[in-house]
Amino acid sequence: MLQQQQTRTNSRGEAYVIGPTGAPLTVNDLPPANTGRWVIRRKAEVVAAVRGGLIALEEALERYRLTSEEFLAWQQSIDRHGLAGLRTTRIQQYR
Repeated sequence: MLQQQQTRTNSRGEAYVIGPTGAPLTVNDLPPANTGRWVIRRKAEVVAAVRGGLIALEEALERYRLTSEEFLAWQQSIDRHGLAGLRTTRIQQYR
């Protein structure tokens, strides 16, 4: 299970959290608002940003036109199965 992170500040004064790859993740690194293809990494980045306080849940839902149920499903999949749980081809197997 991923723990709640604290937002940190880099040398340029940008807030960041540690993303799913272990690298720092800033608001500028997040997927574009018009993202149409949600690959595992992009989903995990949005979840990490919300968990770390980089963006608010409401902001993520509005920015990416997600439902709260969809976001919570991503979060639960990560908690239960790690990043592999976000694969759409594996949803039935993990349920």
